[in-house]
Amino acid sequence: MTLPLPPGEFAAYLFDCDGTIVDSMPLHYVAWQRALDEWGCEFPEDLFYAWGGRPTADIIVALNERHGLAMPVATVAENRERIYQELLPQVAAVPEVVAHIHEAHRRVPFAVVSGSTRAAVTASLEALDLLDRFDVLVCAEDYTRAKPDPEAFLLAARQLGVPPESCLVFEDTDLGIQAATAAGMASVRVPQQRTA
Repeated sequence: MTLPLPPGEFAAYLFDCDGTIVDSMPLHYVAWQRALDEWGCEFPEDLFYAWGGRPTADIIVALNERHGLAMPVATVAENRERIYQELLPQVAAVPEVVAHIHEAHRRVPFAVVSGSTRAAVTASLEALDLLDRFDVLVCAEDYTRAKPDPEAFLLAARQLGVPPESCLVFEDTDLGIQAATAAGMASVRVPQQRTA
């Protein structure tokens, strides 16, 4: 199955990582479940997918408010990240997206624009032997306003030296598509992979 692209010529491709390049969302969900278990915090799968693209710390704060808990944000985030890293050998690629990466590599520059940490993005891309394909990585620690704000996409375009309107964004979440649109970029929606 190929992923249809919008018409036009694009000077750069910007990719979200989790759920877009890497079929990691099921593993992220397992990591969340295990990290939250000791606090007795429920995080239903449909809510997890609805909140896709939100920073980890924001999710923990929202879950605390939702359940009247006081989970320590940094501790839960570190535990979730450690568990995800342990699960990483099981990660797979999203084949429809990787096909575009292989087809366009060296023809247009690529950036990853992710709400995950640089360590998580790097580890995921290394696990799939794709890290060397990307000219720029824009990760959670590189910007202040998360998707749906366009800041991260605009930063990636600047670092690539490509006007925003010449970029094509690959995204799997509503927040990511909204951010791409706000940045003045065309986008292609990657179907969410639910293969847990």
